[in-house]
Amino acid sequence: MTDDHQTSALLLFSVFVAVTLAITTWVSRDRQGSAEEFYAGGRLFTPMENGFAIAGDYMSAASFLGISGLIALFGYDGMLYSVGFLVAWLVVLFLVAELVRNCGRFTLADVVAARMRERPVRIALGTSSVTVSVLYLVAQMVGAGTLVALLLGGRSEAARAWTVIGVGVLMVIYVSWGGIRATTWIQIVKSVLLLGGTVALTVLVLVRFHGDFDRLLLTAAERSGHGEAFLAPGLKYGADWTSRFDFISLGLALVLGTAGLPHILSRFYTVPTARAARRSVVWAIGLIGGFYLMTIVLGFGAAAIVGPEAVRGSNAAGNTAVPLLALDLGGGADSTGGTVLFAVVAAVAFATILAVVAGITLSSSASVAHDLYASLRRRRARPRREVAVARVAAVGIGVVAIALGLLARDLNVAFLVGLAFAVAASANLPVLLYSLFWRDFTTRGAVWAVYGGLVPAVVLVLLSPVVSGSPESLAPGVDFQCFPLQNPGLVSIPLGFVAGWLGTVTSAEIPDAAKHAETEVRSLTGAGAV
Repeated sequence: MTDDHQTSALLLFSVFVAVTLAITTWVSRDRQGSAEEFYAGGRLFTPMENGFAIAGDYMSAASFLGISGLIALFGYDGMLYSVGFLVAWLVVLFLVAELVRNCGRFTLADVVAARMRERPVRIALGTSSVTVSVLYLVAQMVGAGTLVALLLGGRSEAARAWTVIGVGVLMVIYVSWGGIRATTWIQIVKSVLLLGGTVALTVLVLVRFHGDFDRLLLTAAERSGHGEAFLAPGLKYGADWTSRFDFISLGLALVLGTAGLPHILSRFYTVPTARAARRSVVWAIGLIGGFYLMTIVLGFGAAAIVGPEAVRGSNAAGNTAVPLLALDLGGGADSTGGTVLFAVVAAVAFATILAVVAGITLSSSASVAHDLYASLRRRRARPRREVAVARVAAVGIGVVAIALGLLARDLNVAFLVGLAFAVAASANLPVLLYSLFWRDFTTRGAVWAVYGGLVPAVVLVLLSPVVSGSPESLAPGVDFQCFPLQNPGLVSIPLGFVAGWLGTVTSAEIPDAAKHAETEVRSLTGAGAV
């Protein structure tokens, strides 16, 4: 990239960072010592505000950079991410949103612990929530490093590493100073910027092809080198039975994983009522649905205008397709329009990363303080002490995310998020659904459901081609791969449900009918909800 690109993009980066730090400073003047203020913002956000914040949490770097890149490289098969991410919200809307808001207080563990022995349940769910959050954070770190590498022409690995570190430091500041209030307003600002940028690029792509979507698709297929196969299933996931099972596994993870994501579920506690939580989800579905439809246009637009070879040449995983598309749509690398549009898109992508990592870090630090720390103490921690632990936990989680982000820098960000979704669907979703809908569910069943999904998911990822056995692996120099699928969801999700059932039927514990009845009434009516 030219010096103009670098200067413009870095200037816009700086403006967004300054604005978000100002928001954080302004919010931090309010009382942040109480747990309800730090974790839930006093439950004062409106459904529209929370809907924009949920959309901001969900529309991550994986969506903006990764999905469009996969569509540009693999055509039809890349659209699975767009469809899966969107359809997942129907599960959240109809099965989870209101019930979680009524039954919980700050974290996912609150919902399950309402009718179980608290300590083992909170330790198990706290562990799984932190694991999912760290996997999700890694994807955002990889996106940040890729973006800056493109901005600097790929010349500086040191700059890429320092960017990851800088994002980690900023996310710790946002969470430690501002709590949920700061991260929510940052998410709202980011949602407006991201949707505005995506709409502008989509309009420019359609104008380039005079509104003829068929012509766009045919041009993309022609430039791809695969012809009509680019527009049909099977280019990425149809070569053999292994890739077809990987397709099914990924689809399950994407559709079921959202309902188990800690940073999404925690958003339902920032509104005053369950009805407001449901309305928040309706707002989020509208915003997210429009966004993912536009990523399809951007992906095929990148294939048709930039070309898959140029995309792959810039970044093998396709993470730079949208910035390169913006550069071309603006008039090219040497034009003023190209410079400005590239800088705007790069800044929006960077804003997306900063906002999402803040939300994820907050939910994971809440799990550490509210679930793990509080459970390991003999006496319940005071709220101020718990909030202090959450702030320290944010630092530790940031360090881990930075280290893993540097290690996984060459993987596609949408693919990395797919792994986080698989772990969430395997460990968190079974225990959540069982606790809400199964009268005879027991504490042993809850703990077994979490570990029965979490451990196989993590182990299968470690034994998969993601970690070793291929040039694209995290450790290409070694080969201990013995699980053929890249996404473990097809195996680990059923195991989580089976483990929860098995733990319950083999437990000597007598289910507490009164607690189940209380939970059922509370979840459906909101009576007694915090």
